[in-house]
Amino acid sequence: MTTIAADAITDAGTTQLVLAAVLGIAAVVLLIAWAKWHPFLALISGAGVLGLAAGAAPEAVVDSFTAGLGTTAGGVGVLIALGSMIGALLAESGGADGIVTRIVNGVSGAALPWAMAGVAALIGLPLFFEVGVVLLVPIVLLVARRTDVGLLRLGIPALAGLSVLHGLVPPHPGPLVAIESLQADLGLTLLLGLICAIPTVIVAGPVFGNFIAKRVPLPVPALLATPDRPAAGPSGGQDFVDRGDLANPSAPGELVDDQIGPRRNPGFWAAIVTVLLPVVLMLARGIAELLLTEGSALRDALEVLGEPIVALLAGVFVAMYALGKRAGFNRKETSAVVGGALPPIAGILLIVAAGGGFKQVLVDAGVGNVIADAARDADINALLLGFLVAVGIRVATGSATVATITAAGIVAPLATTLDRTDVSLLALAIGAGSLFFSHVNDAGFWMVKEYFGMTVGQTIKTWSVMETIISVVGFACVMLLSLLL
Repeated sequence: MTTIAADAITDAGTTQLVLAAVLGIAAVVLLIAWAKWHPFLALISGAGVLGLAAGAAPEAVVDSFTAGLGTTAGGVGVLIALGSMIGALLAESGGADGIVTRIVNGVSGAALPWAMAGVAALIGLPLFFEVGVVLLVPIVLLVARRTDVGLLRLGIPALAGLSVLHGLVPPHPGPLVAIESLQADLGLTLLLGLICAIPTVIVAGPVFGNFIAKRVPLPVPALLATPDRPAAGPSGGQDFVDRGDLANPSAPGELVDDQIGPRRNPGFWAAIVTVLLPVVLMLARGIAELLLTEGSALRDALEVLGEPIVALLAGVFVAMYALGKRAGFNRKETSAVVGGALPPIAGILLIVAAGGGFKQVLVDAGVGNVIADAARDADINALLLGFLVAVGIRVATGSATVATITAAGIVAPLATTLDRTDVSLLALAIGAGSLFFSHVNDAGFWMVKEYFGMTVGQTIKTWSVMETIISVVGFACVMLLSLLL
């Protein structure tokens, strides 16, 4: 018998709650996948269907949804906004391109795919997946034109590095939402996510890239035929033209924006420090909580500096100087880049916030308790349940963020029965499931297809399979850590 919380918005029985959950999730899936509604509207509508089907009063559903939306926007929205500001400065200053060209030009031959995976993972820390693709694709095409390594042997590692970071490592929206919903420790989740990211990138990147490149021969598209790159903000970048020595294709060459000309590079190490600073601060907080005595001055200081909002705000301040000023931006231009980072992420913020509202209706109606009780009675591992729920929503909707939000809301009550480490691993299991088999209902699928000039079949064989490998290997790593920790 499921126990209904005293503050639940309905006293419906188990059967009705399960039916309500199915109807609510089905409404979201159908509105996104079939009716082609924006996920923001689909999540609002799905929450209404769920609450009303559970027998809750309309005003109670509205209050529950609003509370969840506000809590999520306040807890996660600010972090996404700060992260996008760092990403915008990294992209617009030329810092990201400096990192890429410095590393790629320093290696050759068989080491190039590994370098491409590493640099993609590095610049993928503060950048959204789409932004990373926009920045990296011209580099991949240039290097593929100048070498005989092969397009997919370079492209797959780059895509894998970006995708793994997007699904498993905060401050990306998906992991942040899971952490917020499950009340997981961000520093610990970040540490464990990075541990899982390394083998996952290796297997899905250079290893799979080398395998699939032999089976899907792919010519290098003309560089100038790549899709137009967005103009500004966190989805921005430059329209790069190869200025290399045409008589000597192996020469490093120069990447120049035809609209603004050569731009002063802020420096390799300045860009590296800016990218890693928030991550190091958050990791330091997690390590301090594990190793240092509670109440010590050092631990207290690291706990404050490692608070996500403090760490990311510090990253923004450092980026404004180390990237903006060093790249030659004046104060007005730096402010314009920082401000320009916000409009393009409005849709993401609304989806995340609405997902928080949907999750809260799930919780307040008691659906989570029903699922938790059923999982305990059936002896289903919480990590496996979170992974499978995220896989189902991902395949149905094509949205990793919606999959993460929904799965986290469903399994949230199970998190209260787990220890600190397992809650972090549950967040990662959901993140891994949210990446499973990207196909034609995912915008990322079409983005990769067009950039690399592939057919739908080739994109499924390469990109879709790569995403599935990331999901499975990432989850396997999570399960292995659960046995060891």
